[in-house]
Amino acid sequence: MKWNLPNILTVLRLVAAPGVAVMFLYFTRPYADWFALTLFVTAAITDWFDGYLARAWKQETKLGAMLDPIADKAMVVIALMVIVGYSSMSPWLVLPATLILFREVFVSGLREYLGDTAGTLKVTNLAKWKTTAQMAAIAVLFGQGVFEHYLGMSAWGMDPQMIDDILSGREEDLLGLRWKLTGMELCWWIGLALLWIAAGLTAITGVDYFRKALPHVREG
Repeated sequence: MKWNLPNILTVLRLVAAPGVAVMFLYFTRPYADWFALTLFVTAAITDWFDGYLARAWKQETKLGAMLDPIADKAMVVIALMVIVGYSSMSPWLVLPATLILFREVFVSGLREYLGDTAGTLKVTNLAKWKTTAQMAAIAVLFGQGVFEHYLGMSAWGMDPQMIDDILSGREEDLLGLRWKLTGMELCWWIGLALLWIAAGLTAITGVDYFRKALPHVREG
């Protein structure tokens, strides 16, 4: 195995994947959301850098080719599990998340069955856009958790009437409830839209991969 900078970045991203969930075990919210968001965004950035450096420095290796998709899938699967687990289980969130998780498991199983043949099925540009959309959606949804809990902290001890008066403009908004609510709603809708786009790309690339693999799984 060759240990170069691109491979080290890939391994660090793989190790960081479970760290996203661990943040919620050792820290209270919204600090856990902040740490998870920072860790996830940093790992997502290294996803671009390790591939770019490997190509630019001609340091592409079998180890990197093996670990890179595993690290991507681990980041996405664990982060989605955390987001869905801490959400209100809205079907608008659960459905695209389920589709993404199903596709990743299905394709991973198909790759395992194909063995060395899987290496001949090249990753398409659409698959790269799929990964980008997934990571962007997850980062924005983590941001929604940050706004939600800062809003809850600011509104702590207020009765519903007072909150309604502040949000409607009848009372002065000294604690910034309105902009925190706006940030929370924007992150929710933008993150949800990106997640549905990612789910659509996930379905398309999954069908495309299965179509390419079909000649190798047909009975003779």
